[in-house]
Amino acid sequence: MDVDVADDQSSMERNANGSTVKRFDPVCGALASEVPAFTPTMAIAAVDAAAKAFPAWSALGPNARRSALMKAADALEAKTADFIDAMMGEIGATEGWARFNLTLAVSMVREAAGLTTQIGGEVIPSDKPGCMAMAIREAAGVVLSMAPWNAPIILATRAIAVPLACGNTVVLKASEQCPRTHGLIIEAFVESGLGDGIVNLVTNAPEDAGDVVGAMIDHPAVRRVNFTGSTAVGRIIARRCADNLKPALLELGGKAPLIVLDDADIDEAVKAAAFGAFMNQGQICMSTERIIVVDAIADAFAEKFAAKVGTMPVGDPREGKTPLGAVVDTKTVAHVRALIDDALAAGAVQLNGGEADGVLMPAHVIDKVTPAMKLFRDESFGPVVGIVRARDEAHAIELANDTDYGLSASVFTRDTARGLRVARQIQSGICHINGPTVHDEAQMPFGGVKASGYGKFGGKAGIDSFTELRWITIETQPGHYPI
Repeated sequence: MDVDVADDQSSMERNANGSTVKRFDPVCGALASEVPAFTPTMAIAAVDAAAKAFPAWSALGPNARRSALMKAADALEAKTADFIDAMMGEIGATEGWARFNLTLAVSMVREAAGLTTQIGGEVIPSDKPGCMAMAIREAAGVVLSMAPWNAPIILATRAIAVPLACGNTVVLKASEQCPRTHGLIIEAFVESGLGDGIVNLVTNAPEDAGDVVGAMIDHPAVRRVNFTGSTAVGRIIARRCADNLKPALLELGGKAPLIVLDDADIDEAVKAAAFGAFMNQGQICMSTERIIVVDAIADAFAEKFAAKVGTMPVGDPREGKTPLGAVVDTKTVAHVRALIDDALAAGAVQLNGGEADGVLMPAHVIDKVTPAMKLFRDESFGPVVGIVRARDEAHAIELANDTDYGLSASVFTRDTARGLRVARQIQSGICHINGPTVHDEAQMPFGGVKASGYGKFGGKAGIDSFTELRWITIETQPGHYPI
C-alpha cells in the first residue's frame, strides 16, 4: 500500500533488536541504509505520540510556530552533504538533483513559516438580528503523510511543512526506497524543537506497507491523509479514507503533454522538452511524457530535439560527469524497454536511445507515437519520451486530453493569447505557456485532476487542505423564538 514495491534492491532481516529493512545502492549494490521495519502496533504508537503532542502544538501562537519552522529550514540546509550522500546511495540521484531537492524543500518550509499568520477567517453578515457570525479555520489534528522516492526531499517536506504551520502534528511514512533521506528530514525538524511527537517517522518493509498504512488511516486521531505516488495505490488509500470518512489529498500519476504549435519558437520548445522529459531521468510526476507537435513543424522539431538529446549522456551519478544518472531500479529499465518495444513494433521510430548498463539507461526519443501504443497511455516514469504528430491545434488539444491523467501540461506558441486559449482547454491541474511541464514553487497551488488525484499542496491552497473550517456565532441581543 505504498508507491514503492519490493525489488532486488531491498531486503528485510531479523536481528537482535528486531526486524530491519535494508536499502542498497542501485548502481553499485552497496548498503545505502538500514532502518527499523515498523509493525502496525509500532505505527499506531507513532500516531498516539502525535495525538498527545497535538493540543500544545495547536495552541501555540503563530509566531512561535513560525520561529520553529524557520529553524527547521536552517537545519535542513545544514545537512546538505548528508542529503546528497543519502539520495545518491538510495536512489542513484545526481548531485544536481539532490541539491535542487533541498533548495526547493527549504523554500517550502520558509513559505510555510510565512503562512502561520495567514490562517484567517471572516465575519459573515447574518440575517438574524444581533447575531455575529464567523467562519474560522482551526488545525484538524494528526496528519498522516506519505511521500515517494523520486523527489524525496521536496515531496516529504511539503507533506510536513504546511500541516505543521496550520497547527497539526504529523506522522511521515517514509518511502521504502529512501528511508535514510526521509529520516534526515525528520531529524532536522526534531533538532529545531519539533520533537516529542510533533513530527514522527514510520519506516517499514515493503511487504508490510498495507498493514502499517491501513492501521494508521484507521486510527481515530488521524484527521487528514496526504499521499503522493502512483494512481493505483492512491485509489486504495482513497477507499480506506472513504471508509473512515477522512479527507485525503492525493497527488498521483501523470502523462504530461507538451504541445508545440506551428508558430512556436522551436529552439525554446526543444530546450524545455529536453529538460521536462529527462530531468531526473524522467522520474518526476510532471515529466514530459508526450510531445505533441503540429505536422507543419514536426520534422524540424524532431531533428533539433534528437540533436539536443544526443548531447545528454548517462553515467554514474557519483562521478558527476553526465546530465543523466541512474534510474531507481532494474524494474524501471524493464518497464521502459517494454513500452519502447511495443511502440516500435506498432510502427514508431526510435531517434535516440541504446542499451542500458544496469540502471544506467540512456535517454530515448520515440517518434511517430500514436494513441494505439502503450507509450502514449502508460506512465513511463523513466528516460523515454514520445513525439506525437497532430494535424492542427484542435487535434493537438484532443491528443493532450486523451489520457486518464491530468497533472501538468505546457503549450508553446509565439501568440500569448493563443497559448492562454489552448491552456484553458487542456484538462490538467497545471499548465505552462512557453515553459516546461516540470515547474514547482513553494507558494503555488500544486495538484491534478482526473486520475492524477485531487486536493492542492502549496501556499494558501495548502491551508484549505489541512484545516477545519468552522462556523461560530455570538448572540448580542435577547433571543426571540416562535415557541
